[in-house]
Amino acid sequence: MQNAPSIEEQKEIHRRMILTRRLEEILGVMAKEGKTRGPLHRCDGQEAVGVAACMALRTDDYVCTTHRGHHVYVGKGMDARRIVAEIMGRVTGYCKGRGGHMLLGDASIGMIGGNAIVGAGIPAATGMALSIQVLKQDRVAMAVFGDGAAQTGIAHESMNMAGLWKLPVIFLLENNQYGLTVRQEVQSPIEDLFIRAAGYGMPGLKVDGNDPVAMYQVVAEAAARARRGEGATLIEAKTYRMQGFSTSDMGGYQSEAEMAPWRDRDPIRISADTLIALIGVEAVAQIAAEAEVEIQAAFTQALADPFPTYEFHTPSGAYAED
Repeated sequence: MQNAPSIEEQKEIHRRMILTRRLEEILGVMAKEGKTRGPLHRCDGQEAVGVAACMALRTDDYVCTTHRGHHVYVGKGMDARRIVAEIMGRVTGYCKGRGGHMLLGDASIGMIGGNAIVGAGIPAATGMALSIQVLKQDRVAMAVFGDGAAQTGIAHESMNMAGLWKLPVIFLLENNQYGLTVRQEVQSPIEDLFIRAAGYGMPGLKVDGNDPVAMYQVVAEAAARARRGEGATLIEAKTYRMQGFSTSDMGGYQSEAEMAPWRDRDPIRISADTLIALIGVEAVAQIAAEAEVEIQAAFTQALADPFPTYEFHTPSGAYAED
């Protein structure tokens, strides 16, 4: 298959998806126990989009994501312990515990960061692509955003600019069927958002967002196209948000009948079935076991790490630490 991931890459995609799922599940338990700070935006069921897409890029390619971006962080190669440390406000986190779960970044691997403002990553990635073009670099930029962000004015402006100037940017629209608690069809008059690409003079593609191999292939092709100087691509990945908008979401609006078919098409299950046919049941089980050891160690170590200290002005003008 053209642009298909190797078996080793598929194994790594599977491992990173399991890491992400277990990260979310453990954080979910901690949130219920009151051990986290503020609401968390989980990406259970969406792991293939962020992980496989990032695995299809190079280390120095730029990526920015949304408030629901843990799968993108893990997919881009960020360390689980430092991710947990940042979420839990520890000094060993990527932003020294000051950014929180929505604002992680690591420029050394092209992870420019998450963003708590809906749609704000779209113009950021477009600007990064413009800098790549001006500097004549062999890089691409990718914005991961949701179906809600696709309705913003800045999405239109960015895609219009990218199409006009043939910028090396991938617009990865992660359609998880909901914006907050509102179904996608209530937000848009069209079911398939990728068809908007025609208006910007760029290819528009629809992909099964729960199939990691398909995700990898479509992003790899878009990246190759951008590196050839052929411009931007809009990819709509159809997936489903298996949890509420955030850990403060009371739920009740996602019926079991609606969720059941998506649960049957769990991306980790799809990945496992594909890998079992290639490397066998025991090898796939070993990947899961190793991922569990890694995520447990990440939480144990991160929660033992110190909180950051802060300087502040005293009435006398001297500095003190708290």
